[in-house]
Amino acid sequence: MIHLPKALSAWNSPAFAAVLQQEIEHLDAGSLPLQQGLSQGSYASHEGLSVMLISTSELPDCIRARAGIHFTGIIAGCNCADDPTPVDGHPEYCEMQFDIDRQTAVTTVTLLQEPV
Repeated sequence: MIHLPKALSAWNSPAFAAVLQQEIEHLDAGSLPLQQGLSQGSYASHEGLSVMLISTSELPDCIRARAGIHFTGIIAGCNCADDPTPVDGHPEYCEMQFDIDRQTAVTTVTLLQEPV
């Protein structure tokens, strides 16, 4: 379960975007649907994760934020000792929606497949 209490506290302040970005970037890698957001690689790495806030809106029960997520994807080889395939990272991008509950800061994350 994801909680973004600092972002909730910063809502309606000039610091909101920076606080939200920082909180998302410090989440555990497994809590975001990065693997499902891959477009080229076979493994999503948390290294190089950065967040770009696209839009925010205030709903009666939540704060909704749409963000672009830049991260690293890896095309993994077979990991055999004689496998010459280098394990290089390459840039990946996806968009996610973050719905932050206005009472509890519990956050629902949705991978956006198509531009909204």
